[in-house]
Amino acid sequence: MEKLQFHKTHLPALLFLLQFLSLAYALQDDYFINCGSATNANADIRNFVGDMNSSASISSSFSFTRHSSAVTSSASPTLYQTARIFRSNSSYEFDIQSNDTYFVRLHFFAFSSSTDLSTALFDVWTSGASLLLNFTAKNSSNSPILKEFILRIVPGKFYVYFLPKESSFAFINAIEVFPAVDSFIPDVAPQISPAGNISDYKGVIFRTLQTIYRINVGGPTATITPENDTLWRNWVPDDRYINNSETAISRFLASKPNYNENKAEMISEKTAPNLVYQTAKELNSSGQSSLPNITWSFDVERSARHLVRFHFCDIISKSSNTLNFTLYIYSKFSTMINSFDYGDELAIPFYVDFVVDSDYSGRIDISIGLYDGTVDNTAFLNGVEIMKILGNSGLSLNEHKKRHVFPIVGTILGGLVLICILVVVVFFVFKCRKPKPIENSDWSPVPIHGGGSSHSRTTEGTIPNMNLGLKIPFAELQFATKNFATKLLIGKGGFGNVYKGTLRNGTKVAVKRSEPGSGQGLPEFQTEIMVLSKIHHRHLVSLIGYCDERYEMILVYEFMANGTLRDHLYGSDLPPLSWKQRLEICIGAARGLHYLHKGSAGGIIHRDVLLMIPMSAQLSKARSAYLDPEYFKSQQLTEKSDVYSFGVVLLEVLCARPAIDRMLPREQANLAEWGMLCKKRGLIEEIIDPSLKGQIDPNSLRKFIETTEKCLQECGTDRPTMGDVLWDLEYALQLQQTAMPREPHEDSTIGASAGLELPNVWQFNSISFSVDRDDMPVMRDDDSYNKPSEVFSQLRCDDSGSR
Repeated sequence: MEKLQFHKTHLPALLFLLQFLSLAYALQDDYFINCGSATNANADIRNFVGDMNSSASISSSFSFTRHSSAVTSSASPTLYQTARIFRSNSSYEFDIQSNDTYFVRLHFFAFSSSTDLSTALFDVWTSGASLLLNFTAKNSSNSPILKEFILRIVPGKFYVYFLPKESSFAFINAIEVFPAVDSFIPDVAPQISPAGNISDYKGVIFRTLQTIYRINVGGPTATITPENDTLWRNWVPDDRYINNSETAISRFLASKPNYNENKAEMISEKTAPNLVYQTAKELNSSGQSSLPNITWSFDVERSARHLVRFHFCDIISKSSNTLNFTLYIYSKFSTMINSFDYGDELAIPFYVDFVVDSDYSGRIDISIGLYDGTVDNTAFLNGVEIMKILGNSGLSLNEHKKRHVFPIVGTILGGLVLICILVVVVFFVFKCRKPKPIENSDWSPVPIHGGGSSHSRTTEGTIPNMNLGLKIPFAELQFATKNFATKLLIGKGGFGNVYKGTLRNGTKVAVKRSEPGSGQGLPEFQTEIMVLSKIHHRHLVSLIGYCDERYEMILVYEFMANGTLRDHLYGSDLPPLSWKQRLEICIGAARGLHYLHKGSAGGIIHRDVLLMIPMSAQLSKARSAYLDPEYFKSQQLTEKSDVYSFGVVLLEVLCARPAIDRMLPREQANLAEWGMLCKKRGLIEEIIDPSLKGQIDPNSLRKFIETTEKCLQECGTDRPTMGDVLWDLEYALQLQQTAMPREPHEDSTIGASAGLELPNVWQFNSISFSVDRDDMPVMRDDDSYNKPSEVFSQLRCDDSGSR
């Protein structure tokens, strides 16, 4: 009884301690860094820890600090009195525990010091995503610049890179990295075009967002500052953005919003602070203006994509479910807003998200207006947020390495795809031979012990000598590419650039030079070299060498000169390929993928099967059409993911059109969706390349389409292996050559359904190698395979689609 009484007495204290411990755990991923300082700085109820004592580590070969000689800003003087300056590529490293959406805020203030910070010119990247390009902190207001980003980060190491431009430097005053509220960013949102067309935009949660506007509509003239916001945000008044102030009147609610009454979604003060939902602009129906709506205009980047969030809280109505009104975007799209959809009471906060494409005017217009048939004839808006969707994925690198598993991630590796994977395939006569050995070159391989590059790497350590005989001096590559001349640029992507080059002995090569911050670190670069050096297959491009001097990460491949499959299918004046040639190309590609899956011990998941189409920069956004839809459920890419992507390529070969063509009607824009819909309707022949008319044997076509349909099954377990695909394609070629009838028992046993949908997804680039032992066996092709005749050698080493 005494023990029971003890527990009762101390229960409140225990609950308090548990609550405190829970809060401490929830905040373990919070980083507030006072850069260039050994002391802490308090700003807006946050404690910024000096980076010299912070748990976040700095990787830099040349960085130093500066202290302000005078602070003229109204901002926190302590936070903006110091800065860390980088003269070389450098980074901050953060340990992330939770798979969540995070805020990343960067603070810049060019204070007066011995170094003129306003002259700094640099890029800022995170692991795999560019945040700022050619950034300078020069501004006329002499006040701090805050850049805010929202992105998904997976557990592991998360990096923020600072990359100075040549002869310049980078700097940073403060960094914030902390998690947002659960479900802060949606996975799917309606997408609105400037013409008012609507479609679904999927994968928003995995994109990197940059905050452009955060507006408190109807609020006081003063800004909502971070100390009044649970996520330390700034909300500015809407007055400067409203087109006609006479169309609106401001409203205010004295009591707190009814957060707990929202029946549709989780809403809290972290969604938006109380002051946003307690104030609103209402349509002024009794004013001088005859306009039937309120319109706000926001300047944004031209031809960009934005997530626009509209905040609503009915503080206008006298009773519930009496008010409907219309929300307009560009005046061409409209939707009805009814707060009763979100709860039965008044003053219930909710928000509505749209992905809005900006046009060439560089402006987004939004309006609220009347809706016919409503009891209360008015409209209101409480807040607006506009976030630009950046071009690169914000997924950070998970550098946790399991035994015998070497993850190779980042956009730089997207390039490996096109250059290394296959489709070199395609020769129509095995011209895919290795280049002549470099015997008389001015450089020689690195010896087993000692030696190395003449310029050692001073950031993140050097690449140890791997005894591969593949190291090429940087000077040799400068000579080969004429110092990386623009006229020799043959590919450009998120990883960097690919150049055509000629070594001193005449060997033609493709030189893939990584851009700083492209997402790949030295361990992944080294692993890539080790793995590629052991892959030997006539349908895969050979690795000739690498260079790691002067902070460089460069891979050198054999150069195959005769153009891309894409060039022979569409977009050029080259003669069209015959059906037999296309089948042989697909077979060669399938052999290459089958080798990667089964020939190397443990297998290699390609993860980016743009096998035969090194897409240009303009087409890189369409790469989402190739990604396995199962990825969004499992967050895993498998061999069957490659099979799905290969199925999309098969359709491109058949139809001679891109996987995504935004110039076509919406129903036809996505080739996988359109192709399978035509198959279901029995209209597949209507979308086949017209140049193939009269060439294809019906049995061969039927087998090819069945194979494609199997590859595009939404469930990975229903898809064939690459071995099955290879068999089916060989059979389709045999049917074409012999016009022999197909027997039912000769079909492969994997079934396929007629109707499939491929959702629009975000672009994600990586390659993962799973190696069971150090020495990977080399599997040669069976010489009994039909050898393709020559049409062209390999795709141009254009890696642009790998972003």
